[in-house]
Amino acid sequence: MKFLFLCTGNSCRSILSEVLFNSRAPEGWKAYSAGSKPSGQVHPLTLETLENLRLSTEGLWSKTINDCEQYQPDVVITVCDSAAQEACPLYLGGAIKAHWGLADPSHLDVNKEEKMKAFMSTVEHINRRLDALFKLNVDKLSRSELIAAINQISNVE
Repeated sequence: MKFLFLCTGNSCRSILSEVLFNSRAPEGWKAYSAGSKPSGQVHPLTLETLENLRLSTEGLWSKTINDCEQYQPDVVITVCDSAAQEACPLYLGGAIKAHWGLADPSHLDVNKEEKMKAFMSTVEHINRRLDALFKLNVDKLSRSELIAAINQISNVE
């Protein structure tokens, strides 16, 4: 299965989701990320967080949705924080769509140490959701059951 994590800037939450997903995904599963208005760079603290976790940052870049069209994802998950009234991108097509809103740690107005704690908290939040996703027996679920299950994961805090 191919997943696409979307956000506005594709510099933090969607990139973290992509890398964390790919670091532990079942065989045959792959994730990509993109943004509706890419920032043009991966946030430096995103890179530092991933490096601290000993995860590869090689080849990461802030991509547009158009850059990912060739992947033809099975599932598109938006990770914008709706509570912050962000303009979350809409991706059309036959893919399953879900919204797993996450607060953006890169926008916090705090010192670096506090910001790094917020990045790690975001990582932990993403990993809890990935735990739930990877527990799904997708081969046994109908499309409508899979849609419901993936959307339900948004409730995992």
